[in-house]
Amino acid sequence: MISSTVGLCLKVIVLLFFVGSSPCAAANDTVPSNDCSNKPRLVKVKYWIDDVEKGSFSAVTAEFGLYPPTEKKSLRLPAVFTNPLNSCSQLSSELNQSVALSIRGECDFTTKAKIAQSGGAAALVVINNIEGLDYMGCSKNDTDLNIRIPVVMIQRSGGDILNKSMGAGKTVDFQIYLLKRTVFDLSNSLLWAISMGTLIVASIWSDLAGRDRSNERYNALSPKESSIDDSEDTLDINIVGAVVFVITASVFLLLLYFFMSSWFVWVLIVLFCIGGVEGVHFCVTTLILRWCRHCGQKSLKLPLLGKISVLSLSVLLASATFAVFWSVTRRESYSWIGQDMLGICFLIRVLQIIRLPNVKVATVLLGCAFFYDIFWVFLSKSIFHQSVMVAVASGENSGGESIPMLLRVPRFYDPFAGYDMIGFGDILFPGLLVSFFYRYDRANKRSLINGYFLWLAIGYGIGLCFTYLALYLMEEGQPALLYLVPCTLGVAVILGLLRGELRVLWEYDVESELLTQRSGEA
Repeated sequence: MISSTVGLCLKVIVLLFFVGSSPCAAANDTVPSNDCSNKPRLVKVKYWIDDVEKGSFSAVTAEFGLYPPTEKKSLRLPAVFTNPLNSCSQLSSELNQSVALSIRGECDFTTKAKIAQSGGAAALVVINNIEGLDYMGCSKNDTDLNIRIPVVMIQRSGGDILNKSMGAGKTVDFQIYLLKRTVFDLSNSLLWAISMGTLIVASIWSDLAGRDRSNERYNALSPKESSIDDSEDTLDINIVGAVVFVITASVFLLLLYFFMSSWFVWVLIVLFCIGGVEGVHFCVTTLILRWCRHCGQKSLKLPLLGKISVLSLSVLLASATFAVFWSVTRRESYSWIGQDMLGICFLIRVLQIIRLPNVKVATVLLGCAFFYDIFWVFLSKSIFHQSVMVAVASGENSGGESIPMLLRVPRFYDPFAGYDMIGFGDILFPGLLVSFFYRYDRANKRSLINGYFLWLAIGYGIGLCFTYLALYLMEEGQPALLYLVPCTLGVAVILGLLRGELRVLWEYDVESELLTQRSGEA
């Protein structure tokens, strides 16, 4: 059995991690912005040389001005280099209803846009001075911009092609239009699979590890504590605890929002690593003992730790080394793999510790979480002038370093290397309900079709799909529990009503469940 100290520490970490964020997406509406609030959008610049289509350039919009139209509404327009090339002073070139081409540098992006617009340009294309795309923001002195043309940036290699062609006297035409992500792509599909897999595996873990003997085998690695009652390792939430839990999570979220700093981020990283190490240790040792019952018999005595299994110590050291490696390399492009591995194991461990006793408590907990997510993602904007949840999740208030309590997958085709994310809370809250119904189905010998687990797992997957659809349509961070709670708790209540079992589920007694299981095993 895990020590009471580690168990208490893990339960505290669970509370902090329930703050979890919702998946994030970027983009604003298609009206001009006078406050530099536009989110950068991917753009395609199709080009023709002497009326022959040659290909296209990848581009990105600025934080001001209009977004380009969609492909069907975009027009083919002639391209003209500005004179001067930097577009930092009054132009001598004729730009009427043309796309102005300017090089980067020597003045602000907004200055270039204003001058191009005053010269009659229909759009401005800025050629970057390096191979890559950068954000085009505003200067501190910009207030009322009134820029009503699209402003986009292309890479230096694209500028070289255009300069060579136009320098040779050839005509160049542009068609500039927005690229819109599909509802499902490789990134969010992978995140969907990871989330679904984590929830299902965590729910059926007792069977994967050998029924309810998983804790027994894991606890056997520390013989000195084998006499402690197993109930110390589980926490059944009650109604008061559910309400206090969400209120405390809200307070902690505000602390993150107002006081997030580099040292605070490191506190969260340390807590994440502790939880991740415990999760990896639990999962790995349990699975090893599932297939090799005698592997944990060798033990040794260590100062402070006392008697401990050699297997447990080996896995613990390997887990800690992995967590340290992740923390050191967390800014690398591949760090999301390590973060997700630690996070998945942590989630599995948590769902073996925290349990819902019945649907009544589940309704209170998920109901509070439902409104918690909606408020901190959407309604908090009216109070704090930005979404508190999105700001904390994206690290806007901490120098761009996001909190580690989430699963993330890189947007593989995003030039800014962004991430699709889902907070731990968006898996843990529904996971508690799905795990409860898996135990209920097993205790009452329900088949997959006649039980609840299968339908709630399917409902969770559909809820995630609704979340991605909302991200696609609204193009801003979404409270995932807005869609996940109705698709899980709602499905459970409807099935309970149709089967005439809602009253039993509402007041279900977890102790009777345990007695039923033990009598069945006997």
